[in-house]
Amino acid sequence: MGFDLDLTLADTRRGIAATYDRLSERLGVFIDSAVAVSRLGPPLESELAHWLPPEEIPAAAALFRSMYPEIAVPATTAMRGAAEAVDAVRRAGGGVIVVTGKHPDLARRTLDHLGIEVDEVAGMVFGAAKGAALTEFGAQAYVGDHIADIEAARAAGAVSVAVATGPYTADELRDHGADVVLPDLTAFVAWYEEWRVSETGTVSTVT
Repeated sequence: MGFDLDLTLADTRRGIAATYDRLSERLGVFIDSAVAVSRLGPPLESELAHWLPPEEIPAAAALFRSMYPEIAVPATTAMRGAAEAVDAVRRAGGGVIVVTGKHPDLARRTLDHLGIEVDEVAGMVFGAAKGAALTEFGAQAYVGDHIADIEAARAAGAVSVAVATGPYTADELRDHGADVVLPDLTAFVAWYEEWRVSETGTVSTVT
């Protein structure tokens, strides 16, 4: 089973906003952290391109990531149902991979902070580019909050499980072709148990 991180397993909004605010101060460049957080999903460099010229992005990204463990990680909380969702997969004997646009070291630090144990972490990938990591791991489904996570699942030939806890509504996720739409991860365990034991292998949409 694959999971996205930001706004799927982890509520990173407050910590990421604070890190952008500190970066803005350090660079002397205006960055609207609220706007940046509203676009969580793509890798950091994609967001920095909205605020900085291309030649300044690599150094700014390195500075942001150097500050992240001290500022953002302690401010991160688990999304509702996240721990229970991962535990349900592990109790059933399944493996768990987190595939995220975040740097893998920061993703692991975040998961350690939350006490969520996974088998593998793949980072700095977005959209269909996540498919390679999901395929290599053998993930049969991928859970995420972004329409790009639906594309990731498609690229891996996996079931797309969308949670309406990020920037997209349940209707938007459904319209983009998610196989399953959940309001949040508190609904995951019930869906997972039904899907896991399904004799036909078909998955009904849950709203």
